[in-house]
Amino acid sequence: MAENIKTNVMRLLEKDNIAFSAHFYSPDDGIDGMSVAKKLGQDPDSVFKTLVAQGKSRAYYVFVIPVTGKLSLRQAALASGEKSIEMIPQKLLLPTTGYIHGGCSPVGMKKAFPTYIDETAQLFDHICVSAGKIGCQVELSPDDLIRYCNATLFPLTEE
Repeated sequence: MAENIKTNVMRLLEKDNIAFSAHFYSPDDGIDGMSVAKKLGQDPDSVFKTLVAQGKSRAYYVFVIPVTGKLSLRQAALASGEKSIEMIPQKLLLPTTGYIHGGCSPVGMKKAFPTYIDETAQLFDHICVSAGKIGCQVELSPDDLIRYCNATLFPLTEE
C-alpha cells in the first residue's frame, strides 16, 4: 500500500489542524476490524469501526464502536432518542455516506449525521478509525474526533 496516499479524511483533519497519524495496511487478508488491528499492531479495543443506522423516524445516525464490540441497537436507540433503530442495508452505505463498506469513516461523510462514539474511546490517548479508504486508518485523540464530529459519548456496545 502506497504510504503517500492522502485521503479526504486526512485533508479535512489537516485543514482543521487536527493531529493524526496515518496507518496503512494490505487489505488482502481481510478488512474486518480485528484483522486491521492485528495488522497495525494496535490494541483492538482502541480500533473503532463506523456503523450507520436509521431510526424509526427515518433519520440516519453514525455509531463509532470498538472493533471488538457489537452495537447494541437498544443503546443506539436510547442515544439517538429513537423508538427503534436498525442498521442500513450495505447497498445504501455509499449513496448515504460517500463511503464503502470497510472504508467508512465518521469524518467527511456526504452529510453531517448525528454521531455517537462509544464511551470506551475515552480510555485511550489515541484511537484509530478508517481514513475513508480500505487499507488506511487514522489515529487521533478521541477528544479531537468528538469535537470534529460534534459527537456524543454513550455506552453503545452489547454487554
